[in-house]
Amino acid sequence: MNLILLSGGSGQRLWPLSNNIRSKQFVPLLKNDRGEHESMVQRVYRQIMAADPQANIVVATGKRQVSTIKNQLGDKVSVCVEPCRRDTFPAIVLACAYLADVKGVGPREPVVVCPVDPYVDDSYFAAVRRMAELAGPGNPNAAHLTLMGIEPTYPSAKFGYIIPAGKDPVSRVVSFKEKPDEQTAAGYIARGALWNGGVFAFQLGYLLKAAHKQLDFRHFADLQANYALQKRISFDYAVAEKEPDIAVMRYAGEWKDVGTWNTFCEVMSDPTIGKVQMDETCRNSNVINQLNIPIICMGLQNMVVAASSDGILVSDKGRSSHIKPYVEQVEGEARFAEKSWGSFTVLDVQPEATTIRIALNSGHRLTYHSHEHRDEVWTIVSGLGRTVIDGVERPVHPGDVVAMPAGVRHTLIADSPLQAVEVQIGAEIDVADKQKYDWPL
Repeated sequence: MNLILLSGGSGQRLWPLSNNIRSKQFVPLLKNDRGEHESMVQRVYRQIMAADPQANIVVATGKRQVSTIKNQLGDKVSVCVEPCRRDTFPAIVLACAYLADVKGVGPREPVVVCPVDPYVDDSYFAAVRRMAELAGPGNPNAAHLTLMGIEPTYPSAKFGYIIPAGKDPVSRVVSFKEKPDEQTAAGYIARGALWNGGVFAFQLGYLLKAAHKQLDFRHFADLQANYALQKRISFDYAVAEKEPDIAVMRYAGEWKDVGTWNTFCEVMSDPTIGKVQMDETCRNSNVINQLNIPIICMGLQNMVVAASSDGILVSDKGRSSHIKPYVEQVEGEARFAEKSWGSFTVLDVQPEATTIRIALNSGHRLTYHSHEHRDEVWTIVSGLGRTVIDGVERPVHPGDVVAMPAGVRHTLIADSPLQAVEVQIGAEIDVADKQKYDWPL
């Protein structure tokens, strides 16, 4: 099974745990079978591997999410990076060209595209695998495009609708309906309409043929190099609304769009995460604390409280979906980010000094780099590793202090899980003040 996972989002809906680097699908609020916290993308990836251990997965995403994806899914996962945002059709075409030109997938092989963040049970990916079979060359009646239609559980105004020709497990599509009001949605459902879950399957050659008619490119490298010149257009408008040969496969298993704090709290296994105490008068409330200080809650009713280094949210659950315009007014860079090598947390910001906690995964290192306008000092807190300062390698242990004046090339290597506190000192502290170099050893 060839699967393209679409990973986007701005990180505003689950603020302050999500930010402009870590979107909602990367926040570890769910639990796996071992009782460990995992993110939505980790849960989805695990479920895919259980449904098809040989699945050929490509994550289509933007530059800002690459490090987090590598951190959570490992270095082996294939990532197709959009140079800039151009809506869903160019993003899917880029991933399809990647499958064809980099991964060697043939034109008649089926490809399934789905979002990276649905909350579903394992039957969902069994259905995704079935969609690949329906779209594949082994099905003589394969439609050009096969969609997944979710059996509605209530008349929702949040989703688009698919009107099928009948009530068979697989049937032809009559029409699509944009997000309606609830009364109109109830009428659609009475006619057998299905929620459009944004999952579709096709043969690779079909999509690339449609792409060459609308976008100007020859192959993957050419499209990636000229991506900013391509027109912005959604997949629905570019393909689905123009294609007369479309089938829909019904899916009646668990499926939830957990896009807000209110809906996310519905799938959390524990009402609290982190250092939290709630008294006996609290009802239907969730508290998530990523800070190393306690939170005590008393008398909460239908509330969500979330605290991280980026800020603190206290909200009625019903109002939590209206957070976006308020988050847009919050200034400043994200104070926590996952990287391919580990993570960093901004602990303190002063006019001429910034303090950061660095967590390096075993076997990983920072880039070899220098700064023009600031000095840096590392204090090793835990773990074993090595520093390289202007090409000279030295071992480091807990308690060691390493100073790097401006202009000095340096990196930190973790031989075991390693934590260090970095203090940046200078009149101009800017993320752009970083010169990278080739690895010297």
